[in-house]
Amino acid sequence: MREANVSSRLLGYVQLQVGGRLVAVPVQAVRLDADGGETPGGFYAEGTQIGIYVDEKASQSDVADQIRRASDDAVQHIAKKILN
Repeated sequence: MREANVSSRLLGYVQLQVGGRLVAVPVQAVRLDADGGETPGGFYAEGTQIGIYVDEKASQSDVADQIRRASDDAVQHIAKKILN
């Protein structure tokens, strides 16, 4: 997960099915650097805000991979919130 306090550009939304709910999660492009060799980007949650960061310099296929990984994390996070 990443922190939500960064300058970003909204790219759109990913709709995720979590149980019987459909949740729209914003996808934002930001300038990111790799953390210790990990692929930058990912899901973030801060308070009641959630979203997905992608690296603004990444290729289209890398951005798609970042969104796919972050979506999995988002579904897990949202499912825990719903079930608790």
